[in-house]
Amino acid sequence: MKKLLAIILSFVFLLPAMPCMAAEAHGGEDAEEGKVDAKEIIFEHLGDRYGWEVPFCHGKSIPLPIIVWGHDGLHCFMSSDVEHGRTYVDGDATFKVAGADSEYKGKIVEIIDGKEYKPWDISITKNVLGLFIAVALVIWSILDVARWHKRNGYKAPRKFTGAVETLITFVYDGVIKPTLKDRAMKFAPYLLTVFFFILYMNLLGLIVVFPGGANLTGNIAVTLVLSVFTFLLTNVIGTKHYWKEILWPDVPLWLKFPIPIMPVIEIFGALTKPAALTVRLFANMLGGHMIILVLTLLIFIFAAMGPVVTGGMTVISVGFSVFMLLIDVLVSFIQAYVFTMLSTIFISFGQEQGHDEGAHGGGHHAKTADQHVAG
Repeated sequence: MKKLLAIILSFVFLLPAMPCMAAEAHGGEDAEEGKVDAKEIIFEHLGDRYGWEVPFCHGKSIPLPIIVWGHDGLHCFMSSDVEHGRTYVDGDATFKVAGADSEYKGKIVEIIDGKEYKPWDISITKNVLGLFIAVALVIWSILDVARWHKRNGYKAPRKFTGAVETLITFVYDGVIKPTLKDRAMKFAPYLLTVFFFILYMNLLGLIVVFPGGANLTGNIAVTLVLSVFTFLLTNVIGTKHYWKEILWPDVPLWLKFPIPIMPVIEIFGALTKPAALTVRLFANMLGGHMIILVLTLLIFIFAAMGPVVTGGMTVISVGFSVFMLLIDVLVSFIQAYVFTMLSTIFISFGQEQGHDEGAHGGGHHAKTADQHVAG
């Protein structure tokens, strides 16, 4: 009950922030039509920023360090120096955040002879800091379990430590060990790390106030990197039998020579696996955030239709938004679990052994599991 109350209160924090959000994006309302620019608001809040916005007043933000390599070397300054259209001058270099009419919209640019140039940007943006926070939470929670068992032996922990251990046991005994069998311990550290990393990023994205609010798994660059790690682990440590089935599969000769039909199909299939992981996680989490934002913005979109319509729409919008937020909490766990499960299955493909090595059954089990997931 306490967790449910915390989730609802987190959403309540979103509602006071929305008027400021609507006011800042494109002037809050279109000057000519008097309508809220919902598209601008949604994509602004789903994207990355150089500062971490304050929920109750979107015009203010927590400054973050900007680190760029300009034409004359390295420059470091805070995001507050370039807020609200201001320019920052450091010696002979001038920097600002590109406006809406620029091809570098929302990015730091260097002004040279009146023209905008994109410097090499390694700034600590909102998403970068969010990643650091998620990494810190993963390390802290896992070490907390380790410290507990170091002090108390095999005694079962409780509260948060017990919840983390339950998730570890659930993922390892339910997914990793049955799929990878004797190789489970070899890949468990990576797979469990991925599970908790995605889970924390998902949950942090649902919290409005700092340190939450960064749309990490709704950023395709983040999900792509995670998928590439699984892809590299699958193929770099792949067995000889795995590569033989890709480059010279056990099919009639005319399907692989002189025209390598099946090898091309197998290679294409290996490349589509990380693409599937990337899009699945990205689309599900981005869609959940967009739905909540759209439902909340309905209050401001219908505001011009009078107090009666606005009041009724507020009740409906808040009700559906709270419901979708609760669904998103569930989806956060599901997507972390699905990404880990599919990564485990893909890695098991790379660990298949030939008949002569007596481990073909493990690969058959993995294929059967993959077919079950696809179904």
